[in-house]
Amino acid sequence: MTDVTGTASDYFASMIEDYDSLIRRAVPTYQQMLDTTLEYMPPHPRRGLELGCGTGNFTLALAGLLPECRWTTVDASDEMIELTAARVAEEATGVHVDCVLARFEEIEFDAGSFDLITSCISLHHVADKAELFARLRPMLRPGGSLRFSDQLTGAAPGVADRHWERWLEHCRAPEQCTEAEVDHLVEHSEAHDHYESLAAYAQYLRDAGFVGIDCVWRDGMWAIVTAEAPLA
Repeated sequence: MTDVTGTASDYFASMIEDYDSLIRRAVPTYQQMLDTTLEYMPPHPRRGLELGCGTGNFTLALAGLLPECRWTTVDASDEMIELTAARVAEEATGVHVDCVLARFEEIEFDAGSFDLITSCISLHHVADKAELFARLRPMLRPGGSLRFSDQLTGAAPGVADRHWERWLEHCRAPEQCTEAEVDHLVEHSEAHDHYESLAAYAQYLRDAGFVGIDCVWRDGMWAIVTAEAPLA
């Protein structure tokens, strides 16, 4: 049984062997969301920051799409960092990826360090997203881009409830998740996740100084958000 009493990074580290299988079974449109996020990447970034490498699926996809970009990927799980670094060394030869062990709330980079900041289903683990976006905004050069997918809640209680019901229906469908896996996912969510509405994300981004904020794709509780750092 997976322990959900520690931190979110402890939880994911404990299930590292099953993570890829579970995420593809538990997220209804995982591959479509990943592929669509890639479609909205800016052309030719030189430096990129990924928040939450997990087992390296998105890291490798980014390296394949933008091999000339120098990447920094951050995760709070030592096990995930080690696995991603090993996969990059084996599968992304010639692409520069620095793997950093840290919580998102603790990272420090100079102003203008990155052309692109991106993330795939990780930001809902952060409690204070307003503070996170305020920290991230100066790290982007003028005109730099923010691209992330995440798990959101609905703005109205009825919508939020329906999103949750649809997700549970998917997880409990034949050949998806076992009931034990569903129980663990729900327990983890209650212990560690901090869901926000799309409107809340947009407000946090505006307050942090981002412009051109958009939701370019959505399927129930899953969404892709894009935003830019102003040119001046």
